[in-house]
Amino acid sequence: MSVKIRLARHGAKKRPFYRIVVADSEYPRDGRYLEKVGTYNPVPDPAVINIENERVKYWMDQGAIPTDTVKSILKKQGFFSNPV
Repeated sequence: MSVKIRLARHGAKKRPFYRIVVADSEYPRDGRYLEKVGTYNPVPDPAVINIENERVKYWMDQGAIPTDTVKSILKKQGFFSNPV
């Protein structure tokens, strides 16, 4: 089972809203997931991002791999710059 941290799209047409979720890579994009670890709303300027850093760190320690988009969102939030 390969686990990924990725975006699940919600919201109306032309008004996207994303959940940042931990899911098995075989699950559908907007389908089943293991845990919701944050949200991302790109519509307002600047975009609104909420992330549970402890849960993201936990899942990455367990071997979850963030997608490229989620990795860039985490970098914007300073997730990788804090050595713990």
